[in-house]
Amino acid sequence: MSTAAAPARRARGRVWGPRVVLLGPGTAWWLVFFLVPVGVLIAYSFFSRGPYGGVIYEPTLKNYVRALDPLYIGVLWTSVRIASIATAVALVLAFPAALFIARASSRWRVPLLVLVILPFWTSFLIRTYAWMVLLNPAGLINRVLMGIGVIDEPLPLLYNEFAVTLGLVYAYLPLMVLPIYASLERLGPQASEAAADLYATPAQTLWRVTVPLTLPGIVAGCIFVFVPSLGNFIVPDLLGGGQTVMIGNVIQQQFLTARDWPFGAVLAMSVIVLMFVVLAVQAQVLRRTQEVEHGRPA
Repeated sequence: MSTAAAPARRARGRVWGPRVVLLGPGTAWWLVFFLVPVGVLIAYSFFSRGPYGGVIYEPTLKNYVRALDPLYIGVLWTSVRIASIATAVALVLAFPAALFIARASSRWRVPLLVLVILPFWTSFLIRTYAWMVLLNPAGLINRVLMGIGVIDEPLPLLYNEFAVTLGLVYAYLPLMVLPIYASLERLGPQASEAAADLYATPAQTLWRVTVPLTLPGIVAGCIFVFVPSLGNFIVPDLLGGGQTVMIGNVIQQQFLTARDWPFGAVLAMSVIVLMFVVLAVQAQVLRRTQEVEHGRPA
């Protein structure tokens, strides 16, 4: 080995040493709490349920064949549809709020951001129960509407798809606001000022400048809302009242009630596959946005 190779090897070691130290805890966390559980799910999905629960370690594909039943495909489609609606509603509500916070003076930004994350300081379960109190036929909303004469009888606000969507939007709205706000703050007012100098109207500036340049934050917020909404089972259970079943409820039933862990693993794998599809879309959007920012053709 030449004497010139030794200093180069020591230089590479000095570069990679700190990187390994910095990446080590995160990598270990990812291995223990993501890769290993997913590996267990994949392994269980190829086995059978025991006569009294548990797992029979005999390879089979019958769980995947069963998952193709129209009943479960319909539940998965319902879950995707409700999660998509909740994501769209959260985006419509969050973008103006994030824009307002980003354009506010530095004195008010911190209090406004605290208000955004304030719901996270209370238990998710308690907040969902609070919506049950508000939406039930004798709840505050129906009583106010009947008191001012808008309606004559209580509206069916609880135990339906509307209540589930409302609960999901409320639960994950801060996860949409924060990444959009981060993108807007990074963008700064210079782009809008340049667009105004070119005689663009505020609407044109918003649609053709602000939205495209904050697309990474928008996509990240959509993922933060869509993925947990898709697998949520508390909100459909409490606010849906058994009338609206999502894939998270079916997975919970398979693991805890039916004790069919192999089939529950297959259904859980379907959610994970969908998650990877969404992440692939996000990566594609980020790549195209970076190409536009650096002046390269998309």
